[in-house]
Amino acid sequence: MTDILTFPDLRDSTFALVDIDSRRLDYARQVAERIVREGGFPARVEATTDRRQALKGADYVIVMILVAGIDAIRPDIEIPLKYGVDQCIGDTLGPGGVFRALRTIPVILEICHDMEELCPDAWLLNYTNPMAMLCWAMNEATAIKNVGLCHSVQGTAWELATFIRIPFHQVSYWVAGINHQAWFLEFKWKGEDAYPLIRERMQDPLVYSAETVRAEMLKHLGYYVTESSGHNSEYTPWFRKRPDLLKRYSGRGPWDGTGMLVERYSDPDYGKELERIASGQEPIAIYRSDEYASSIINSLHTGQPCRINGNVRNDGLITNLPQGACVEVPCFVDKHGINPCFVGDLPPQCAALNRSNIAVQEMAVKAALSGDRRLAFHAVAADPLTAAVLSLEEIQQMVDEMFAAEACWLPQFT
Repeated sequence: MTDILTFPDLRDSTFALVDIDSRRLDYARQVAERIVREGGFPARVEATTDRRQALKGADYVIVMILVAGIDAIRPDIEIPLKYGVDQCIGDTLGPGGVFRALRTIPVILEICHDMEELCPDAWLLNYTNPMAMLCWAMNEATAIKNVGLCHSVQGTAWELATFIRIPFHQVSYWVAGINHQAWFLEFKWKGEDAYPLIRERMQDPLVYSAETVRAEMLKHLGYYVTESSGHNSEYTPWFRKRPDLLKRYSGRGPWDGTGMLVERYSDPDYGKELERIASGQEPIAIYRSDEYASSIINSLHTGQPCRINGNVRNDGLITNLPQGACVEVPCFVDKHGINPCFVGDLPPQCAALNRSNIAVQEMAVKAALSGDRRLAFHAVAADPLTAAVLSLEEIQQMVDEMFAAEACWLPQFT
């Protein structure tokens, strides 16, 4: 909301907040009303537990949902860990990412089908993970215009500028791949290639220890990847398959340990943060962040162009990745819509790693849409980390146990 309201042409917007939890919805409403009141904006705030009421006539639908909450995240992490598959976050790929997709795809499709009836021309801006699988499913099964949004591209660009100690406003970059595994194909400072500076800084022990996995991938694959080291280590077979490797490459960041999402959501102070803001105990700063949603809405509404990196259908955009998959590419946005840019071939070593992830995504999406339990097993079996650790028989046992633990959230598999 604060991002959107920093644009003058959007200050009279109506925000319709939706949550299935009325208590949390009330906190969100109070925060929203504080933003409008303290900023002196002519905006309006509505709040409802009735999704269809909020969607009727909407222009933009921003989706940030978590199906089944912490109760489902625990088996996503804890059951695979029992079998030796050590996930950091478990929301993008791996056993956790696959099962999160199986739970979430039916719900996000319900939202899309409501939109087809109530606001068919609206754009859906998705911030929910697993990003690539959800956007793929929406593109496959609905007619709703959608784009998947993440902050890893712009966040990594800022981080790289900080590493090499240059002003961010002097940086330009060209990034493409898949969500959480896109590649800085170019990173320039004042129009000149800055990769030599990046490689030099990665030799610094402090910089290396902060981004161990990404530094190793840069060293061996030649390109810097967009997701943080702990999260990124889940998507490959190289860094988390043995305790010694996990200790060496686990990184030092706040999100680099095992099951960090479980730990974060279990923190009692985390749930109280919104209460403190709602009650007025903490100030609200009204400024524009680097998230893309507000810039997209402003460009679609006013025609003032902007450039983002969005998750879209691969219709000939990256020529050595599967067509129809969800890719993350530069996009220009104006009154004519969100317009993805042609990238061409990725470096073959980067494309190969992307394809290993896309194989999992494709089977998980098909499993979620069809209710094919065997296909869900095949998706987990193809996961690079899982396959590096377990036999097929062990994977089958693990998947069966996860299905049993999460059966109440997977009605399409009954």
